[in-house]
Amino acid sequence: MSNPSTFTEVAALIAEPARAAILLALFDGRALPAGELAFAASITPQTASTHLAKLVAGGLLACETQGRHRYYRLAGAHVAQAIEYLSAIAPLSAIVLKPQSREAQGLRFARCCYNHLAGQLGVAVSQALEKNGYLRAIDDKHFEVLPAGEIWLRTLGIDSRTLKPARQCLDWTERTHHVAGSLGVQLLSAFCDAGWLRRSKDSRAVLVTPKGWAQFKAQLGLDPRDLENLEHKPALAG
Repeated sequence: MSNPSTFTEVAALIAEPARAAILLALFDGRALPAGELAFAASITPQTASTHLAKLVAGGLLACETQGRHRYYRLAGAHVAQAIEYLSAIAPLSAIVLKPQSREAQGLRFARCCYNHLAGQLGVAVSQALEKNGYLRAIDDKHFEVLPAGEIWLRTLGIDSRTLKPARQCLDWTERTHHVAGSLGVQLLSAFCDAGWLRRSKDSRAVLVTPKGWAQFKAQLGLDPRDLENLEHKPALAG
């Protein structure tokens, strides 16, 4: 199959559990080798190679070669967005994670969604930006950055005037929107650079540092006690 042109062909590619697990493993925007993706999907390297070839041929993954190694990543933000919306109907995490596992809880609280912040924290930050008059939903797909938001974003080193309109992304665990698009990417990067957040090396989970909680409360009025199901919050980053 090469570049499937029908809905059913694309749906069939995503529907297979091992391929769905591979797509989820790449959901944070990283490029990973076949061995790591085989482990994530609980399949043999040989089986992973077959699935990866189908996903590349189907236009869902891209392959990058560095020396003798091949690295796979999502073909683009449009793929991540499609999976995110499908996951809002039936969460794909159930394929690779037990519903109440520590990892599943951590991913629900805060995770990377194609290089922007998702989960309970991502939604809470988005709602706080609206509450503080920094963003305003202009339709069911986009946010508008307001003048006060432009000023606040500049304190993080972000010039919103150079970015495309902020996109809304439907969060598949929270069933509501978080900030995505170029602004979402810049926000996650700024939060990490400022030491508020730390990305996990082993998964899509994001950890909040003590400095991060202090700054989220001081600047956005976010208190960890206000977040839903806080008892599932993972340990603070050191």
